[in-house]
Amino acid sequence: MPGPLPDGEPVPADGSLPDDAAARAGQNGFGVYVHVPFCASRCGYCDFNTYTASEASQEGYLDALLAELRMAGKVISPQRVDTVFVGGGTPTLLDPGDLARVLDAIDGTWGLAPGAEVTTEANPESVTPGSLRALRRAGFTRVSLGMQSAAPHVLRVLERRHTAGRAPRAAAEAREAGFEHVNLDLIYGTPGETAEDFAESLAAVVAAGVDHVSAYALIVEDGTRMAARMRRGELPYPDDDVAADRYLAAAAALETAGFEWYEVSNWATSAAARCAHNMLYWTGGDWWGLGPGAHSHVGGVRWWNVKHPSAYAGRLAAQTSPGHGRELLTAEDRHVEDVMLRVRLRDGVPLAEVDAAGAARAYRGGLLDPEAWAAGRLSLTLRGRLLADAVVRDLLP
Repeated sequence: MPGPLPDGEPVPADGSLPDDAAARAGQNGFGVYVHVPFCASRCGYCDFNTYTASEASQEGYLDALLAELRMAGKVISPQRVDTVFVGGGTPTLLDPGDLARVLDAIDGTWGLAPGAEVTTEANPESVTPGSLRALRRAGFTRVSLGMQSAAPHVLRVLERRHTAGRAPRAAAEAREAGFEHVNLDLIYGTPGETAEDFAESLAAVVAAGVDHVSAYALIVEDGTRMAARMRRGELPYPDDDVAADRYLAAAAALETAGFEWYEVSNWATSAAARCAHNMLYWTGGDWWGLGPGAHSHVGGVRWWNVKHPSAYAGRLAAQTSPGHGRELLTAEDRHVEDVMLRVRLRDGVPLAEVDAAGAARAYRGGLLDPEAWAAGRLSLTLRGRLLADAVVRDLLP
């Protein structure tokens, strides 16, 4: 189950922001995140803010989302919405018509920029050729499918509901429905996964014809069923050396197939195929997060909503912000976060913005690209990508 939220300072009842923060909204790009917290079942490794049918009802959820959007429209007036990302949970448990209503309301509130990226996440078993066509007609331009693995026994350990071949088929159906940009997510380092299993997963995503792949090491969070199984000795804990080997395999297979890394865990076939919404997060943009547990950032103010859908809906029914708490980031906070995130990007960070001694140590250790270094920028080598967290620690004295 998801853990508790931090407290922070109280969010005003009307959701208002300090004047200077509201005035800066969207200066570095603006996105909208929509959280759909419902799942048919909870995977054993998941600690996201999600609820099954026995834990929370979907009834009235759309109305609550639209109520928060109306409140948001009174608080800030960005010039445009560059990206929309509908995540979860399993957003595609909602009817495509409902997702279309949310998108239309966002457009009506702030206006979608020409060519705005509009993404929905989906579990492979939750979409059909018909639902994908409906989403494309509604204005969605990108779909991100949770594949995780091509090995049936790995999917069983992760407690995924789809069969091994369903994710590549769903990707093909998305292409046929007119989606230009399709992502497949992989998880590596699951107990019982072999090098051969992961090689088959990589081959499957390449053969699927997608233009974006995300690959993440399994992280076992406290409170999940998987963590409990590991404490009981039913499953071994993930091995860091195995995870490093898997990452190197991913980089080799994907980059040989024409994908370029643009963030440590993300590869795309072109600049246009990169996830613009995530780039907005990673480069200091603003976004409003709609939905229970959603986080937002505007003009140096970060806040987060109450987690349970009923509490969320209750706040909005009372015409009160669903915000649980917030923090006003200092200039130093923002610098630290900027370095932490940008170091993971292929484009990197200007050397002038980081600790010179720490950067020099990373360079001498073979963790930074010599060509980028000569141009005055810090960009990770392949070895540096494996040790990105250590590089960040060196750059922030």
